[in-house]
Amino acid sequence: MTDPAQTIPIPAGLLPADDRFGCGPSRIREAQVDALVAASRHLLGTSHRQAPVRDLVHAVREGLARLLGAPEGYEVVLGNGGSTAFWDAAAFGLIERRSAHGTWGEFGAKFAKAANAPWLAAPAVTEAPAGTRADVAAADDADVYAWPHNETSTGVVAPVRRVAAPGALTVVDATSAAGGVAFDAAEADVYYCAPQKNLGSDGGLWLALCSPAAIERIGRIASSGRYIPEFLSLQAAVDNSRLDQTLNTPSLATLVLLESQLSWMNEQGGLAWSSARAATSSGLLYDWAERVDYAAPFVARAEDRSPVVVTIDFDGVDAAAVARSLRANGIVDTEPYRKLGRNQLRIGTFASVDPADVEALIACIEHVVDRLA
Repeated sequence: MTDPAQTIPIPAGLLPADDRFGCGPSRIREAQVDALVAASRHLLGTSHRQAPVRDLVHAVREGLARLLGAPEGYEVVLGNGGSTAFWDAAAFGLIERRSAHGTWGEFGAKFAKAANAPWLAAPAVTEAPAGTRADVAAADDADVYAWPHNETSTGVVAPVRRVAAPGALTVVDATSAAGGVAFDAAEADVYYCAPQKNLGSDGGLWLALCSPAAIERIGRIASSGRYIPEFLSLQAAVDNSRLDQTLNTPSLATLVLLESQLSWMNEQGGLAWSSARAATSSGLLYDWAERVDYAAPFVARAEDRSPVVVTIDFDGVDAAAVARSLRANGIVDTEPYRKLGRNQLRIGTFASVDPADVEALIACIEHVVDRLA
């Protein structure tokens, strides 16, 4: 049977110039692809322990430190694997006894689950319903406090603010926030991410901006006699990063795309510029959702609404049908997070998204809704 939603044509004049609005892998700019092509002849397929690749890793480390405003003494550490690998590595090499977590969505909960390891005390968890957030509750014996800067699954943003607990580290998941949400890097000991969102790259890599206290903790645990698999060793990641390399061969394509994106963002004005651009794009969507009678921002409190992941609830309109119609017209990845189970759209407004494309997307949504009614 033909799906009526997929037969609604959107006039070409309404379509965005770039039709990718995903919150998983995000837009990769054409200039980044050009950089990848240029690298194909002299860098791809070469040793990651030789100068050309190590120079590239060095440029990535310097570019990220510049973008995030790294304080004196902080180091950019990178390792193989994505955020999931980092959560396991943190359980082995960053948490000494027990951690305390803030969870208000899928990704915060995943770190808390990884920290429930047999060699550690059960983590203290502060939960908040999806679409809201809470401050992480104090736990007397916690030596790591952790939460997501931006919860990708729900579109909730939380402040990066150092926890006043002597000796404890503040560890913030920055995957969908890094490069798109302004913050003070001195307020965190570890600000870690995978580079697929604002940083416009591919998977297979995690990066972390680490304070001297975090580096000291990593070294102390590594020398304590605790069993730590080499692939998940944060000390191995620190040692290799200081040599501008990773333990195992990294995806060179990921590094090329990442370095190109970091250079572009820093040239445009750094984090102040990219966070303002994301806020402009997301603001267009939030304002629209509050203006029409069939939609509303999922996150009720304006101060908790993400500038990079916009979740919009629909009332009286089948959001899934809207997403199918958009996809049939080439506008992709506006579907909600699969485990949230809401009648909504989730739209990425990362740094590479032009606000003009968001305006076009809104016009396309209105076009489809008018014809679904």
